[in-house]
Parts: sequence; C-alpha cells; structure tokens
Amino acid sequence: MTGTRSQQGFTLIELVVVITILGILAAFAVPRFVSLQSQARAAATEAMAGSVRSGAALAHSMWLVNGGASITMENQSVAITNGYPDGTSIANVLNDNSASNTGFTFTAGATATWQKTGASAPANCSVSYTPPAAAGDAPTIAVDTTNC
Repeated sequence: MTGTRSQQGFTLIELVVVITILGILAAFAVPRFVSLQSQARAAATEAMAGSVRSGAALAHSMWLVNGGASITMENQSVAITNGYPDGTSIANVLNDNSASNTGFTFTAGATATWQKTGASAPANCSVSYTPPAAAGDAPTIAVDTTNC
C-alpha cells in the first residue's frame, strides 16, 4: 500500500534557525534590560534624596514653629542639631525603620546613609545626610549614582 507520509514536527534546520533568531534577539534585549535596571536604581536613589530633603525641611519648619524646642514626628522624638534632625533622627522623620524600609539599607550616625540594595556597588548608589555644622546653615545631602 503506497501512501503519503504526513510531516509531524519540525526539521532540524528549522529548529536551528529559530534558536539562532532567538539568540540574536536575546543578545540585543539583555543589555537593554540591564541598563534599565541601573537607571531604575539611580532614579530610586534620587527619589530617596528628595524625600530626605523634604523631611529635613519639614522638621526644620516644625522646629521653628515650636520656638526651637524639641519636636515629635510620627510619634517619634526627633533630635535636632542646629535646627535640623541629626544623623540618627532623620530616619524617624522619614518613618524609615526596618519594617517600612523598602529597597534601601539605612546606616545612622553623624552622617546618615541610605544605600540602594541590589546595586553592584551599594556605596556608590547612595544618599548621605549630614546635619549643619553651625546654626543658620543647611544640612548637606549628597547623592551618588555613579554605580547603581
């Protein structure tokens, strides 16, 4: 009995061509995706810096309204240095404790630092806050996005 064979599946050449095309597409897509992750971390770091600036300005305003007395924000005491939150209390201003902290590692001290988690070099993807050295000065808020 002579009959025709129906084709079932793909030939080896068709599979190789499809895999080659997918490989070429992946070679172009992966670097663009990695670049987007770096840009997103840098944008999040810039946003954190904006939050720190706003929080420090708000605490300073509350301090002025209270006549230079101590202030409480989010039910937490805020230590003031020369009219602005100190390096430890700035986290209280932002309500930035370990339970609500998303995407950053906070280190308190004379200079407070937020480092972006997931960055290839977190120290170079960070925000630092230093209270003013003298009354009437503004705090120093530095942003480093060189290696996000």
